Amino acid sequence: MHGAPDIRTKVADSLMFGLFKRKKKDPADSLGTQGSEEAALSGETSPGSGAEVASAQTSPPEVLAAEAMATDSLQAPGSDADTAVQEADSLPPASEPVAVEMMPPQSAIAPAPEPRRRSWAERLKAGLARTRQNLAGLFGRRRIDEELLEEIETTLLLADCGVEATQWLMDALRRRIKKDGLTEAEQLRGVMAELLAELLLPLQQPLEVDAHEPFIIMVTGVNGAGKTTSIGKLAKYFQSQGKSVLLGAGDTFRAAAREQLVVWGERNGVPVIAQEYGDPAAVAFDAVQAAKARGIDVAIIDTAGRLPTQLHLMDEIAKVRRVIAKAEPGAPHEVLLVLDANIGQNAITQVEAFDKAVGLTGLVLTKLDGTAKGGVIAAIARRCPKPVRFIGVGEGIDDLRPFSARDFVEALLGIER
Repeated sequence: MHGAPDIRTKVADSLMFGLFKRKKKDPADSLGTQGSEEAALSGETSPGSGAEVASAQTSPPEVLAAEAMATDSLQAPGSDADTAVQEADSLPPASEPVAVEMMPPQSAIAPAPEPRRRSWAERLKAGLARTRQNLAGLFGRRRIDEELLEEIETTLLLADCGVEATQWLMDALRRRIKKDGLTEAEQLRGVMAELLAELLLPLQQPLEVDAHEPFIIMVTGVNGAGKTTSIGKLAKYFQSQGKSVLLGAGDTFRAAAREQLVVWGERNGVPVIAQEYGDPAAVAFDAVQAAKARGIDVAIIDTAGRLPTQLHLMDEIAKVRRVIAKAEPGAPHEVLLVLDANIGQNAITQVEAFDKAVGLTGLVLTKLDGTAKGGVIAAIARRCPKPVRFIGVGEGIDDLRPFSARDFVEALLGIER
């Protein structure tokens, strides 16, 4: 009896040593290993485990009792031995393959598709969204009454259509309602589209540059209207028509205007005639001479931005026009005024002042995408109907296109073809 604790201790130590040594068994003994080990830990035997059976048959009773006590202590929940057994049993067999996710080589990864370039109609519709939100929302599911007509009139005025154009549209709209017996607001959308198209169609006169070579374009406008940027976009447009282009940096008044135009020239791959400290009229003269000598199709000449109230500065622009005419009789063949659509009714004042000073032949309406006052074009049509050659609805180099009255109206009212 006094030797029993020593026997139990030896058996427990033996079992613990065997537990942590089990991972180093010879591969030849792997058959039935898992069942044998579990049987050894639990004190049970299984067929095919000869060593365990022999041990159980030859061990004295006190050794068996000591083994049972040691086994119970090993299987106690949360014991270190139990944790070790669970971790060992959770490992996959050495012969079982382990799945590893492999990234394909860089060359095998398909490049992401480039975003689709929106069509001009989509860009125009997006550019006029702010104006359209106010106007197109009136033609919902409601009946035509005097309150609706007053809302339409107010919305036209807020969109800077101007008093004259708004009055003309409302009078024509009331006549059509009475003539056609219209009762639903949705019916007015089509009628308004017809009336706006009728008002704006006279402004739709594309610029033709084939009548002269070189075709000389003089560009004017106030600072901040987007004049120099519009010149760069015009160069790109005429190049897309197969024309050779030359630019004249005649805006020597504004800081960095010359450098800005040179950058546009480099971007489009066109020559730029510039002088660091030259007189604007002298730069214009040199540009015309260079265009003639090089056989250029279109020469676009920038001028200094002027406010229409600065009469002495407006006289300087008139001088540039006269010098161009001396360099090439009959030139400039086109005098464009660049207008910022955000200025609303002030656009009328600018058109009248610049037309008086230099004799405008066409307009470029920019920044329609940044304003809810796109209706200013209707005011121009009633007060000073100069041809709108181009309109701009974005910062992209292709976001300046010839004006189409029908496309403009459909985008303004949200009409799908």
